[in-house]
Amino acid sequence: MRLLRSTDLALRVLMRLAVAGDTPEATPTTRDVAAAMEVPYTHAAKVVAELQHMGLLEARRGRGGGLALTAGGRTASVGTVVRAFEGDGDVVDCEGATPCPLRSACRLRGALRRAREAFFASLDPITVTDIVAEPTGPLLLGIARAG
Repeated sequence: MRLLRSTDLALRVLMRLAVAGDTPEATPTTRDVAAAMEVPYTHAAKVVAELQHMGLLEARRGRGGGLALTAGGRTASVGTVVRAFEGDGDVVDCEGATPCPLRSACRLRGALRRAREAFFASLDPITVTDIVAEPTGPLLLGIARAG
């Protein structure tokens, strides 16, 4: 299974904000995040807006503004974040422009759904705080300062 770019970016934004703490890099702007992660600003802005809508981060405008992780963002389940960005669509498209002739008796689609849910379920107990624990957190801070 491969994650969408937006899912990957959402997790990296949350990780970056989780390790920032009280450092000078604590409240980067969306532009800062886009530049540091080498993604288009519009892509980063969409991800930040969704994370804000989910209540995982705050985005403040103006002087002294920037992005900050909320308490809910620190304790957010990685599985919940991944589900939100990946959506609940099927792994394979059995009903596409040329519907699969096996769709009425296929066992593969159900097996793939169960595998997908098992993947999400394995991420459910892991929080954002968990994924930035040592040695990851200090390494992320070093990368942020070097950038």
